[in-house]
Amino acid sequence: MPKGHSLSVTAAAAAELGRQAAVAGTPGMMHLDLLDGSCERWSIRLRPGHLAGNPVARADGITLYAPAGQVDLLAGLSLDYRGDLSGGGFLVRPADGVQTCACGTAFSRPGMGRQATQ
Repeated sequence: MPKGHSLSVTAAAAAELGRQAAVAGTPGMMHLDLLDGSCERWSIRLRPGHLAGNPVARADGITLYAPAGQVDLLAGLSLDYRGDLSGGGFLVRPADGVQTCACGTAFSRPGMGRQATQ
């Protein structure tokens, strides 16, 4: 994972990723991929395990993997987690030049168009 070319993960997100990975039987490994979003171009999907791809973030005992074709889209973003009594969810905190929707789970990078999602 090249330095400066990765997704950052907040402590809250790392704790929730670690919890989900442990419950799924894949401690320390989660996979993130991007799907077509509804309010912005990309929406994040998180699943347990190392399904394929490159490591894009490491924090507090968890490694997050993503498809090689999506690494550039994730560069400079931050993954956060917010929870309350009614539930919780992961949020994308934008980097410079990145737009996020009001829900916080989808983003667009102007000028990057539709890149490979595999």
